[in-house]
Amino acid sequence: MKKKYVSLIMCMLLIAVMLSMTGCAGNGQNSNIDRSNTLIYGSGDYTAINPALYEHGEINALLFAGLTAHDAQNNVVPGLAESWGFDKQTNTYTFKLREGLTFHDGEPLTSEDVKFTLEAILDPANGSEIISNYTDIEAIYCRDELTVEIKLSQPNVAFPDYMTIGILPKHLLEGEDLATCDFNRNPVGAGPYKLTDWDMGQSITMERFDNYYGGEANIEKVIFKIVPDTDARAMQLKAGEIDMAQITAKTAASFDEADFSGAQEFDVYRMKTADYRAIAYNFNHPFFAENPELANILSYAIDRQAIVESVLLGEGEAAYSPLQTGEYNDASKERFENNPDKCRQLLEGAGWKKGPDGYYEKDGQQLSFVISAMADDKVRVDMAIMCAAQLQKVGANVTAETRPSLDWGGQYACIIGWGSPFDPDDHTYKVFSTGAGDNYTGYSNEKIDKILAEARHTEDGAERSELYDRFQQAMTEAMPYTFIAYVDADYAMKSNIKGITENTVLGHHGAGVFHNIAEWTIENE
Repeated sequence: MKKKYVSLIMCMLLIAVMLSMTGCAGNGQNSNIDRSNTLIYGSGDYTAINPALYEHGEINALLFAGLTAHDAQNNVVPGLAESWGFDKQTNTYTFKLREGLTFHDGEPLTSEDVKFTLEAILDPANGSEIISNYTDIEAIYCRDELTVEIKLSQPNVAFPDYMTIGILPKHLLEGEDLATCDFNRNPVGAGPYKLTDWDMGQSITMERFDNYYGGEANIEKVIFKIVPDTDARAMQLKAGEIDMAQITAKTAASFDEADFSGAQEFDVYRMKTADYRAIAYNFNHPFFAENPELANILSYAIDRQAIVESVLLGEGEAAYSPLQTGEYNDASKERFENNPDKCRQLLEGAGWKKGPDGYYEKDGQQLSFVISAMADDKVRVDMAIMCAAQLQKVGANVTAETRPSLDWGGQYACIIGWGSPFDPDDHTYKVFSTGAGDNYTGYSNEKIDKILAEARHTEDGAERSELYDRFQQAMTEAMPYTFIAYVDADYAMKSNIKGITENTVLGHHGAGVFHNIAEWTIENE
């Protein structure tokens, strides 16, 4: 749904204070920009950009392109590859690249670059976050400059989805240490925009790439202005400093509540996502390694609907499964709905007893831990605070803390976010399989390992559905998380910017909103 709002140019003194707080004042970086065909986006910060190593990053969709792409309905469609086929007998995908492809530096993009990218992901020395998506690759053959064959050890239905990964330039990276090389701060891809300037901590400037396979973008320049704080983004939107930003539901509500009478008009798009939040318990920590049953038991203490209403202002839904928004969801599974009495009964059945201070204890150890949340994510901070308060009510001495960065090895628990609108293998296998690339919490379940491996290698839809039902059931028996809520993604943007596909279901951190950025336009009077 979108609503139109009218914004007032804010007091200059207040603007100066807010911008200085976010490190974006005083450099005059917007004063000399031709705003008639430039989009300035309020972005989180980046320290490195490389799609083969780092999964998160809205900017990847602008700078890089894959053999395949996703359309507005999240279907897999041709990208750099004009076509592909699959030979079931040999488990081999053959991709045919478009003619005339080049990287931003003008060098040809060929099958060798595809081979180099996949081998870089699979090299354990590079520490890729997405390595688990590609472990079925057995061999890669470059039949000619435009033809690449990828032989898998066994079928993987999700593989065309995973070929949306941005292709890296072999001529710039061969022989380099991929994790530390300068490329990560000077990325060169084949996406609709090319990087022209990166002022660390301030802004990333991109200009349209004339040889983009999808056609030259309509908007000449896109600037990612670094504004991590969502409240500051709202201020800068109203002040005309930025044109678009993802904001929280509470920040979006300020557009409703305020009485703006200026000339600047905005649209606010409230978009559905497959992006959930949860309490992730660190099973590498001695406390949860010794008491893994707490993940199940404490899940009954959380009032998810209260969090949806309070933190998300109703923009989201209570969560109970990582597959909840897709076709393989099992709505009949145990949802761990709020039941404080059951939580206490289960605690006492597991040997926990109330101490004189009202908190549960067992074997001389108090039921006490901390839920961490990233300081720059107000939604996660608010969720951590509410979850801690709800757990206190059942007799668990739980507190919330903010951190500039998470300590996956040392923290007790944190508010985690995951989710994907694509094949169910995405964000299940690599998150919940033992030792997988994005399994940061040390969760290990042999039953789930076996089910997820079989599901990714099964082509029959009915069999996959049955396997994912079994996966969800096995998860309810030994939970890795306490699921909290799926969050909608709110984007505020100037009304003269057109092209966003508001019905697209987005992924984690709103990934996917820029899937068709080359088609966007800025309408000027």
